[in-house]
Amino acid sequence: MVYAEERFTPEEEAVLRPYFTNLDRPVYAVVNLPEVVKGALFARYSRSPKSLRRLFLDEFVGDLDLTGDLTVDATVGLKRAEELYDRVFLEYGDDSVAQLGGVHLACEQASNMLTKVLEWGRIMSYMEQSTRYIPYDARLAGRYRYYRDPDVVGSPLGARYVGDMDALFDTYVSLQPQMLDWARERYPKQSDDSDFVYKQSIKAKACDAVRGILPAATLSNVGVYGSGQAFEALLLRMRAHPLPEAHAYAQIILEELRKVIPSFVARVDRPDRGGAWTDYLEETRTETESVVSRLFGDAEPEPRPAVVLTDFDPEGEDKLLAAICYPVTQLPEDQVLARVRRLSADDRVSLLRAAVGDRDNRRHRPGRAFERTGYRFDVLADYGAFRDLQRHRMLTIEWQGLSPRHGYDTPEAVVEAGLDTEFNEAMTRSAELYDTLAPGFHEQSSYAVSLAYRIRFVMQMNAREAMHVLELRSSPQGHPAYRRVVQEMHRLIAEEAGHHAIAAAMQHVDHATYDLERLESERAAERRRAAR
Repeated sequence: MVYAEERFTPEEEAVLRPYFTNLDRPVYAVVNLPEVVKGALFARYSRSPKSLRRLFLDEFVGDLDLTGDLTVDATVGLKRAEELYDRVFLEYGDDSVAQLGGVHLACEQASNMLTKVLEWGRIMSYMEQSTRYIPYDARLAGRYRYYRDPDVVGSPLGARYVGDMDALFDTYVSLQPQMLDWARERYPKQSDDSDFVYKQSIKAKACDAVRGILPAATLSNVGVYGSGQAFEALLLRMRAHPLPEAHAYAQIILEELRKVIPSFVARVDRPDRGGAWTDYLEETRTETESVVSRLFGDAEPEPRPAVVLTDFDPEGEDKLLAAICYPVTQLPEDQVLARVRRLSADDRVSLLRAAVGDRDNRRHRPGRAFERTGYRFDVLADYGAFRDLQRHRMLTIEWQGLSPRHGYDTPEAVVEAGLDTEFNEAMTRSAELYDTLAPGFHEQSSYAVSLAYRIRFVMQMNAREAMHVLELRSSPQGHPAYRRVVQEMHRLIAEEAGHHAIAAAMQHVDHATYDLERLESERAAERRRAAR
């Protein structure tokens, strides 16, 4: 069995049935709850090791009015709603209507390879289980939490796969308490910090240090919210994806969505609609891979810095200033740009200062004029850092296949704690398992790659999105791996692109280093709790 089945008592089943489309599968929709409850439930989900259904029972049921008929199934009334949708479709068209109906979907027991497929869409919202707040030492149905691909496990390599994966998790589990002990000694508790704040900060430090051992097969839970149209696009991408896990999971998602928004996903498996679309995606991918392999198959990567600014507009600041002026003039854009080019340095500073204003908070961002210029970065970073940066969907991000080819990063904390030998042994085991799987299981071989191994990816964003990404991901509580990436991006915008004024507007980019990254954030959270 690929997925562990969750068990509930008859009483718990009666409570759950009105709100979840099934009680025994890893994918299910959340229905019949206020939107604010769904949002809160999904937010809590990201920092809990529990399934969404168990979390609902343990932490949310007590705050809800459940005095109605708890035997009603969550899909009751679907037929009537379906008839209404069909009538509206005939009058207005399915695409426009499919943008207006949404679903909260829990996607559980998904590998860290699959989560990147799930989180590709720009117009969906995601909440993924965190590796820094949740130790992966707990087992699911008696087994470590990693994906067991049926084809791999059923092959002669199945025993090797399970044995090496178990060994990686054994190492992770054994090092975690040692890292906790080291962190307690290295960062003694301050007298004005509560036990809770201190424990949370130390736990995050330990989890951050050893998470690189976890393989990409590690299971995660992802809460997804999207419109019917967005889910249709997701399913088509998954059905065309080369990873077998994505195909199987797409079918489970489709079955659950048909319980709540059947009309919105009616085209997905129709041969002349979704089938043709899926074929197109598969054909273009395979043909592109074939041509690129012929043209670049023997090329080896040349040495590059970890972050490279590969493209920018030398006139970016002029164009941004012109974009600031354009909506408040009556002039053609080219005339505005010509005038901007003649401005004095003082006038340019005054103009940008007026548009940016006093940004007391990083959430105070200037308008769309900052979308007039952009930057493209080529990045080589560990897969753990990539997972966090990939979640920024309002930019263009593309990544290459995950393998041990580019080496790995050993956290400084692991070295200082004297645990680098065990860490390096885990990396060797990961690479050897990948090499064993790759000839017969090309796509599935990436499951074996630990999160500390590096992956190459490109990020392209306009200046407004760069302001958001760089300020958010450089904040003190961020993981050191991705903080280094965005700090270097900020430096390159200023020094290599020469866009000093744009970089200066990103005033909340934090270039400092911190010992306990989560400490100040946990202190702030405790102050908010006390204020309530």
